[in-house]
Amino acid sequence: MATDAVTEPSDDLTRLHYVGVALAAVTGVIHLVLGAGALAANPADPLGIAFVGAAAGFAAGIVGVLRGDERRRSRVVLLGIPFTVGQVVLYVALNWPHIFGIGGVADKLVQLALLAVLFALYRRDA
Repeated sequence: MATDAVTEPSDDLTRLHYVGVALAAVTGVIHLVLGAGALAANPADPLGIAFVGAAAGFAAGIVGVLRGDERRRSRVVLLGIPFTVGQVVLYVALNWPHIFGIGGVADKLVQLALLAVLFALYRRDA
């Protein structure tokens, strides 16, 4: 039975790919928890919806890396860069000047590490 690169995990993933997946999972879970909490308090909360949407974006990126072929994976990495930069920029814009809450800073450190991995993967594969 032949395997399909879209449905089977790729066997050419590197340790750097898995570090990126782990970092995306951490920030995705943080966004999901924050979004679920906000939506539990107010189901129409736009920030809660945005947090859940961000979590879905990170989840889609994880699936794209784990289940994609090399070409799809490189697109996911390339799309992940502006998506993650957008998360950092939006956090600063929405929380200025009170940007140093422990949860937010921890999440942004994870995202900055994720950006470093994404840039390294992009440069390596370019």
